[in-house]
Amino acid sequence: MSEKVKPKAFLMQGCATLIICFLTSLTGFVFAWPSYTFQIYLSNETYLEAPISTSQMSMLGSIINVGALLGTPLTVYMADKLGRKYSAMLVGLPYVITWALISVTRSYYVVLFSLGLSGLSAAGQSISSIYISEICQDSIRGSLTSSVNYGYLIGLLISYTMGGYMSYYSILYAHLALSILYIIMLIPLKESPCYLLKIGKEKEARDSIAFYRRVDVDSKEVEGEIKSLRVQLDLNSDIIIEDSTTNHVPETVNEHQETFIKFEPRPVKKKISSWQFLRKSESSKRALLTVIITMSVMVLMGSLVLQMFADSIFKEAIPSMRPNTCAILLVVDYLMASLVGASTLDKLGRKNLMTITSFIAGIFTILIGTQLHMHWAPYWFTAVIIYLHSFIFNLGVAQVPLVLAAEVFLPEVRALGNSIALAFLWITNWIVVSTFFPLVEFIGLGQTFYIFSVICFIGSVYSHLCLPETKGLSADAIQLLFIKKERNSNLKV
Repeated sequence: MSEKVKPKAFLMQGCATLIICFLTSLTGFVFAWPSYTFQIYLSNETYLEAPISTSQMSMLGSIINVGALLGTPLTVYMADKLGRKYSAMLVGLPYVITWALISVTRSYYVVLFSLGLSGLSAAGQSISSIYISEICQDSIRGSLTSSVNYGYLIGLLISYTMGGYMSYYSILYAHLALSILYIIMLIPLKESPCYLLKIGKEKEARDSIAFYRRVDVDSKEVEGEIKSLRVQLDLNSDIIIEDSTTNHVPETVNEHQETFIKFEPRPVKKKISSWQFLRKSESSKRALLTVIITMSVMVLMGSLVLQMFADSIFKEAIPSMRPNTCAILLVVDYLMASLVGASTLDKLGRKNLMTITSFIAGIFTILIGTQLHMHWAPYWFTAVIIYLHSFIFNLGVAQVPLVLAAEVFLPEVRALGNSIALAFLWITNWIVVSTFFPLVEFIGLGQTFYIFSVICFIGSVYSHLCLPETKGLSADAIQLLFIKKERNSNLKV
């Protein structure tokens, strides 16, 4: 199942990935901006008409997730109707409008509307993951798809740094300019070959494969990829859709490949919608459930509150250090872990990485909770365990769910599956952000982290017992892991 990637192809796919995942960097801007702006809005030096209340502050922090949830169905439609490239360009527009509006207003309600609008762009993260996974070769798909995570972290780092050294309006103008730049950079890229073949544009699909793999359009490599995509797109294969008449499921990857060598695509009598496909495909439904659970657990572990309210948390946890400096160091920590995790995803595998990092993150979360609750160690120890927790979390937990969402679905339901999973992501984001401050006021900051630690251990147990290993497998081969009702944790090659 190993696939050699030529250096020129790796460079092309890598550069395209950096451009596409820049949308997630723009998302990082939006989620980091409130952290250092809220304190200004709460004070008498506010740039708004009047200082805001803590309840208004919570509303500003959570409205992004509401906008993302509402925008999720739209991303499904755009990805399937307009294609990956033009959808990726369109979802960048709300960010442009958001920063333009905030830069010219003093109204709290306009800022609230603008941040809600930015959620439409945040929802487009699923399009970025799909686009990247469909232009990358299988052997490097995990590493490059995980760029949506470290792209987001780069956005956090840039925005936090701006917050510490630039003026309010300079930050807004910089965010606006970078949002426009993202849309411009997408123009030279080609559409996903999988999408092009899906809509019947085989010639354009061949050109796209040749472009991203840096080979001649008439080469055997292009022909082989076209055949592989045709297999994935055929709706009549019993391997892909399991119904009541299916009696045999291949036991190994080799048997799976032999089945498709013999397989002749049969004419599709009736084109079915993504929803109908999802209802008929047992493997797709089980894959969707797996992604929803892993994404929800990831958010409920509490790392999001460290990102969005970093200044407030560090102000209480480490009063001797400047909060913005702590936040910048935290994102550097995130980024280093994300880059290390990206390089190990295709070596250690998704299952092991998720299981181990969830368990270790749970231990560090307990330590953070007890320290914030009882202050049994010096302040510098608080900083150490927060940074260690963040490193471990972003090494695996923060990356695996996003990679799974991009790779476990067949092309027919890839956009729909990602969008449903992200809808649950935004719902859990909203729950965590909107309940964090009330929960802290009710039970305390340290005790809140005890709850997060329980979720970490639940995630570790689930990953160990239920999460299949998908590294290095194509989309059609991955379906075997979900078709079998009683399966081993790995395919036998």
